[in-house]
Amino acid sequence: MDSADLHRPYIRRCIQLAGKALGKAAPNPLVGAVLVYKDRIIGEGWYKAFGGSHAEVHCINSVKATDQDKIEDSTLYISLEPCCFHGKTPACTDLILRSNIKHVVFASKDPFPKVDGKSISILEDAGIKVEYGILEGEQDELNKRFIKFYREKRPYIILKWAETLNRFAAPINNEQKWISGKLAKKLVHKWRSEEQAILVGVNTVLADQPSLDNRLWSGNSPTPIIIDPDLKTEGKLNSIQAERLFVLNKHADTVTGKINFIKIDFDSFPESFNQFCFEQELQSVFIEGGIFTLNYFIQNNLWDEARIIRSNGSWADGRKVEFTSGSLSDSFQLEKDAVEIYLNT
Repeated sequence: MDSADLHRPYIRRCIQLAGKALGKAAPNPLVGAVLVYKDRIIGEGWYKAFGGSHAEVHCINSVKATDQDKIEDSTLYISLEPCCFHGKTPACTDLILRSNIKHVVFASKDPFPKVDGKSISILEDAGIKVEYGILEGEQDELNKRFIKFYREKRPYIILKWAETLNRFAAPINNEQKWISGKLAKKLVHKWRSEEQAILVGVNTVLADQPSLDNRLWSGNSPTPIIIDPDLKTEGKLNSIQAERLFVLNKHADTVTGKINFIKIDFDSFPESFNQFCFEQELQSVFIEGGIFTLNYFIQNNLWDEARIIRSNGSWADGRKVEFTSGSLSDSFQLEKDAVEIYLNT
């Protein structure tokens, strides 16, 4: 058995721990850490919420008094390269050095420019054995939002819509008609809690007066983004329950209460949209409609996942999302609704 085989169970545990903070850690990455002494885990921790202590700190602090003397002879496993700069919290490389840990193993390098391999040099220069690249794919999948953001300077974009059995996603007129069942609605609110922002177009706001929160699930609600070039929703955003929201438009660049009016260049959309998200550190956007908005992002190939909830009912007519390509990654039944998740390959 090679060393990678010995390391995989502990890295996988790190990844499992890291996932506990999905929807709470952004704009920082999801990170888990495990401290192992002679094949026995003596400490565990994960990054629990933005601004809090890092996974390595929680891990080392969790070691019992009876095991404190074993820390320097243990291997520290981390799902992502440890940070090496002082931000909201001290550098984790400093903690590792102070703890006299001599062996560090992590899954993949951190693409954040202030880290991105620098920690490896710091640790190796101090005589610490460093190994990485173990279960890198699983770690990158967990932190796909963070990685997409820093590698491509754009958010990870998830499209979501419900449609009838005969593929209609909205009525011809602007009346509100529900397609999916109660459990599907709860699932959507869970999905919302996992992302930083939620986006809809002007027509969805005017027709549905949405709240755009995750009231049917626990956790943080995403920050709403409204695409409203000509400010048709001005004075009609009271239904949206959020501490702040963004209205992307052609005319105004100001703040009124909780509403941030952001003037962007629609002629260079979607590049201007990506720039806005990067400046605001919005690493993931959950797009819920309407039809025009969904189709626009699909036509411009600006999406990473498409989540479709298909009911078993049919309509005589309606409007469709023009979705024709994608790789099916998951599907399951939820009461009378079928859920399909596609990846943009």
